[in-house]
Amino acid sequence: MTTIENVSHTRELAGKRALVTGGSRGIGAAVVRQLLDAGAEVLTTARSAANTIPDGATFVTADVRTQAGAQALAAAAHDVLGGVDILVHNAGGARPHASASAIPDAEWQDALDLNLLASVRLDSLLVPGMRERRSGAIVHVSSAAVPTAAPQFLHYVAAKAALQTYSRGLALDLASAGIRVNTVSPGKTATPGGEETRELWARMDATLSDTVTATSTTPLGRDGRPGDIADAVLFLVSDRASWLTGTNLFVDGGEFPRG
Repeated sequence: MTTIENVSHTRELAGKRALVTGGSRGIGAAVVRQLLDAGAEVLTTARSAANTIPDGATFVTADVRTQAGAQALAAAAHDVLGGVDILVHNAGGARPHASASAIPDAEWQDALDLNLLASVRLDSLLVPGMRERRSGAIVHVSSAAVPTAAPQFLHYVAAKAALQTYSRGLALDLASAGIRVNTVSPGKTATPGGEETRELWARMDATLSDTVTATSTTPLGRDGRPGDIADAVLFLVSDRASWLTGTNLFVDGGEFPRG
């Protein structure tokens, strides 16, 4: 008789060194917690000091929107961890505007720097070490809202769309070196940053108030939790996803169109 053995994934990342950007709250903090629980050594960062970092992680302040900030963070990762096996780009965001034409040029540039170029710059600094070790896992956090191209967030979703394309191309480029690159695209998730953005959007356009602040618009009947996204990230950086690269995993309760 064949028996099915329950497989525990506890400590499955023991010995791995992970860097998580934007790890001070919300999805980023949940990712840090999941990686720690799985046995990884974790360094995380945000633009300002935080006291909400999960116990066991190392925190440094860094502004990943600039080349200098990316270089400083890469140097800190080398000093603290001695190298990076897992890289999770979670830092991102933008504020809504009344229309696409109302988005200032400076905010377009900031959206690109934070939501696209931060990943490009940090990847380029840390991938060489992964190449030497012939292994590595990179996850870019995008957005399930990209296909909607909401005018009020066009700078944000355009940058995230570019991040998805970049991720697919990087995955192809690094596959032969044993490095996997995947994207996670969260839907409406209950986080401090998400709630602040939705409240600002609702105040700016009263006609959108009900839909923006609705308890849930997902087929599964609830908003996401930070842990839902962190679960997806943990899977993608683990050996359980060893044959996955170049994929974009929607974690949105079925809310947004795929395409």
